[in-house]
Amino acid sequence: MKTPTIGSSPRKWAFASHFRRQAFSWRSALPIQRLKEAGTEIKRAARTDPLLAADGAVLLLEKLSPALEQVNSSSGALGSAVNRAIDVLVPIIAAPDVTGSLREAWLERLFDALQEDRMPYIGHLGDLWSQLCVTPSIASAWAERLLGTTTRVLGPDGYGEFFTGTTACLSALYGAQRYDELIRLVDSARFNWWHYRRCRVDALMAQGLPAEALRYAPAS
Repeated sequence: MKTPTIGSSPRKWAFASHFRRQAFSWRSALPIQRLKEAGTEIKRAARTDPLLAADGAVLLLEKLSPALEQVNSSSGALGSAVNRAIDVLVPIIAAPDVTGSLREAWLERLFDALQEDRMPYIGHLGDLWSQLCVTPSIASAWAERLLGTTTRVLGPDGYGEFFTGTTACLSALYGAQRYDELIRLVDSARFNWWHYRRCRVDALMAQGLPAEALRYAPAS
């Protein structure tokens, strides 16, 4: 199987030249159009070379936030377009059967992109971290890596702190099937935020407790 170069794609992707740092001015129409074109290019590649397409998807996600820094996103249209693109790209990244080292390299690149997401634009990526990990063992390793900081930030002593890996940690716990830990962590949170508590609902559903999940959800 052909392996893409780690850190850069062996293919000259057309979208790469469009998503340079601060490539767009304040209007959102052009970046939304370019994002659709990039998604089409990657999906087309996925039909014949899933591995190449996955590496291209990682590359695009790395480039998104720096390219969109100056765009006015107040209407919400650009944010919605980015979230839709993430929903398309994550399964493409998860699809190919690759070595653990390559999967880890992609995850490191994506986590770095999350850490550098200033606006932010690609925060939804953290919600889908378990899909990116693919296997429970990889998800569990990421949960261990992120759990200490997430526990501190969510808990009573973390007021005023923010950690971009919080949703990735919750998602990783879910992907690792560590449902009880996930539930305890969400229960320890200072704030009654649905963005976190929906992870608890998912954990209850995965444990075969739909009635409890339905009672819990409206209280969030």
